[in-house]
Amino acid sequence: MNALKRREIFQRFAKGNPNPKTELLYRTPFELLVAVILSAQATDKGVNRATRALFAAAPTPEKMLALGQAGLESHISSIGLYRSKAKHLLQTCEQLLAHHQGRVPATREELERLPGVGRKTANVVLNVAFGQPTLAVDTHIFRVANRTGLAPGRTPLAVEQNLLKHVPKPYRLHAHHWLILHGRYVCTARRPKCPECGIADLCDYRAKTLAPLEVLSVHESLAPPETGT
Repeated sequence: MNALKRREIFQRFAKGNPNPKTELLYRTPFELLVAVILSAQATDKGVNRATRALFAAAPTPEKMLALGQAGLESHISSIGLYRSKAKHLLQTCEQLLAHHQGRVPATREELERLPGVGRKTANVVLNVAFGQPTLAVDTHIFRVANRTGLAPGRTPLAVEQNLLKHVPKPYRLHAHHWLILHGRYVCTARRPKCPECGIADLCDYRAKTLAPLEVLSVHESLAPPETGT
């Protein structure tokens, strides 16, 4: 895929959705951090159902820490891996209070020192909360980048690096959300909706679907990205 095609892809994304947003519900950088940690191996809808009550009860590190392990687990028990996530969240609250005056840090290095926070989670927080042009490569972005030829790579980090290299600068801030939404609703894993796709003529995917059960391309055999954060 050449640079002209890449630019046209993002021009179309921008025209169709000029100001894309995360589907996670949050009001503050702390609530966003909590939601992203909880979203590992879980759906945004499932996380939102749990965090509505959680954030009403504990919108700050102090109040979340006061819930204790059992209290926090009771709010997030519907989410996968909730016990380990509760443990990480409480440890993160402790570190935010001890080292950051209760505020979420705005650097990758500081974020990745927090329990339960890896590169993907840090990238989401930097992008959404602090407006940095980072790209968090989840399963959807990994699939879209490889299937379309936009930024192929065998690991999430390789895809991230290729996207940062190839996404035109004016589109980097929102590229994360455009690609996630495209993978979630159009370029789906098993039955990509190629006839409905707004970039199908620019995509390198050789097995574009005309019927629901078309065979997927060789890109689908690539190792999936790491799950969790």
